[in-house]
Amino acid sequence: MTILFMGYMGSGKSTLGRLTAAEIGYDFVDFDALIEEGEGNTVRRIFELKGEIYFRKLEAVYLHKVLHLKNTIVSLGGGTPCYGNNLEVIKQAGATTIYVNVPVMELTSRLFKARMHRPVLQHQETREKLEEFVRKHLFERGFYYNQADYKIFYTGQAEMEMVQEIKSILFKDGTVA
Repeated sequence: MTILFMGYMGSGKSTLGRLTAAEIGYDFVDFDALIEEGEGNTVRRIFELKGEIYFRKLEAVYLHKVLHLKNTIVSLGGGTPCYGNNLEVIKQAGATTIYVNVPVMELTSRLFKARMHRPVLQHQETREKLEEFVRKHLFERGFYYNQADYKIFYTGQAEMEMVQEIKSILFKDGTVA
């Protein structure tokens, strides 16, 4: 089974995915890292050289590659389920999806420090502009994220508490959901 972690950038998908995979004995794939390895370039550089549309097309290609993996957790890029027919492809493949939902203020705090390393955020010079950008983006992307099979909400709990919550969702009745 393939389990996909969805959510906004900075939500902790990669961290939670990696920890959960280790806990349940699954493989882990960071989707952006997979693209970077496959393309021989960073996401940021791909954006700079080829633009966002090119990158979104790449995501669709790599999405098809990960959907056939067995016993694997994949942390998708924040926009992956929101472009083209990616969400439809995910649903048709039967992958289990988990939306890592983090409040806007927490996302803003996390992303402000790392904004220069994220192509779509590098022009947000102030915390206020970044917060406005994140709110707008989440409003647009929420439609897609909220179609996930399961949602996990960050309320300040420790990472391992969230992993335990994810495990309880995945192993209802003793089997992977």
